[in-house]
Amino acid sequence: MNKQTENRSSGFALGKENYKLLAIGAVIIIIGFVLMSGGRTTDPNVFNGKEIFSFRRVTLAPIIVLAGFMFEIWAILKKPKE
Repeated sequence: MNKQTENRSSGFALGKENYKLLAIGAVIIIIGFVLMSGGRTTDPNVFNGKEIFSFRRVTLAPIIVLAGFMFEIWAILKKPKE
């Protein structure tokens, strides 16, 4: 039995490497959302615009999230090695 037949009989749509890459992509997306979070203050009457609209939250984190989603698409489309 060759590997192609084994992959079809396993019942999974993707190979083992694809699932590892999907997990890495999910971690990248989570890191982006963690970088986006924060900006909380103890006093609800105080607005700290510098902290809320910082480079990290407005520019860097969305780029990382977008890169994570692009990585996920690549991980799905990547052909498994035979």
